[in-house]
Amino acid sequence: MPTYELALVFRQLPRTELISVIKRTAEAILDKGGIIRKLENLGTRALPHKLSEHGVVHRTGTHFTIAFDSAPTQISDLKEEFGRDIDIVRRYVFKVEEPLDHKCTLHEELLPPAYRKDVQELIDIAKRKQKPKYNYNSGLDYYPFQK
Repeated sequence: MPTYELALVFRQLPRTELISVIKRTAEAILDKGGIIRKLENLGTRALPHKLSEHGVVHRTGTHFTIAFDSAPTQISDLKEEFGRDIDIVRRYVFKVEEPLDHKCTLHEELLPPAYRKDVQELIDIAKRKQKPKYNYNSGLDYYPFQK
């Protein structure tokens, strides 16, 4: 199962109600067959702009992130369920990509940029994408009627 990260913004709630909303959100993930890996509270902050959700304007919100594993087919059901919850102002689900293994040595880093392998690859790509010069089939390598 792939790993996802759920970014949530709850409306400003007292602590006891906030706990019940978090439990309700976590239970929804578990009911769909997900596994919760990490739950992180990012605190209550002012929103960058006022948000209108479920007919109410919100200016502050409590931010949470939940890292979980779930089947890809269940993500749309979770989004729909969180969209109906009146305590959730915003919800975003991101698929967590595995970081690429990039091995680098000091010798490669000390080379001038023009001699680095990745820069050489970029130069080759640019050469392949260059358009041929304009030619009137005149045998000349320049355009004789240049203004």
